[in-house]
Amino acid sequence: MTDPTPVSSPEASAGKRSKRKARKEETWVDTVKFIVWLVLIVVVVRSFLFSPFNIPSQSMLPRLLIGDYLFVTKFNYGYSRYSLPITLDFVPTFHWADPARGDVVVFKAPSDHKDWIKRVIGLPGDTIQMQGGQLILNGKRIPKDRIADFVVPITPNFPAETTAEHGECPSKFLSVDATTQELSCKIPRYRETLPSGRSYEVLDMAMTQADDTDVFTVPAGHVFLMGDNRDNSEDSRFPVYVGGISYVPMENLEGKALVSFWSTDGSANWFLPWTWFTAARWSRIGHGF
Repeated sequence: MTDPTPVSSPEASAGKRSKRKARKEETWVDTVKFIVWLVLIVVVVRSFLFSPFNIPSQSMLPRLLIGDYLFVTKFNYGYSRYSLPITLDFVPTFHWADPARGDVVVFKAPSDHKDWIKRVIGLPGDTIQMQGGQLILNGKRIPKDRIADFVVPITPNFPAETTAEHGECPSKFLSVDATTQELSCKIPRYRETLPSGRSYEVLDMAMTQADDTDVFTVPAGHVFLMGDNRDNSEDSRFPVYVGGISYVPMENLEGKALVSFWSTDGSANWFLPWTWFTAARWSRIGHGF
């Protein structure tokens, strides 16, 4: 004799459906909570601790190449409305330390309110001048010693200048390897040493308008910033109305460059994962400032 097939009552079926619905709603709520907490953590970390930054131009050569990625610390100098991922005008400014001369900083440019990166050269009260490509700080010439040329391979992120378009490497600095026929760029490089003993490398390709300037006096609450690629940097030597940044308010400083964590020469194809590794400039990863 066979057992009768059990039949669920309407009440039992409704109860099961109610439990499944409750589990789905609970899963959906947990997912939303996770996303909210993740967003909050990212916002807090990027606003107050560390933030990634990528290099879009050659103004900080030789230290930074297009395609370099670095971490910036956000707590060195203070916090302001520019510390947040989105600028909020009602956020107050908390400033507790001035940068040191030679610091590499990320800031909101007064010209276009985008993130820029430059080196701190002058602090409030300092006088700055360029004479014949020589930096003069507070009336004293900053030592500028010729060192080996800066050599960088020609790649999609550092193309050569051609007759058709402007590239990152001027044609007069283009070099061809006799054996491999590979192209590279060789640019005159110098080492500047500040009065504190801190030194860094700069490029000087030719005499330009920016190599001879008037005397700049840095006002209170501002810094004077310059790019290490002296002939290809729109910086404090130029007023805002011609694309420069003039004196930059301290509150515009977002953070201090800490370490490079990735670098690519621009030859990678997103649809070919192995090229992500062949395009990496491994020797540039892990360098601090």
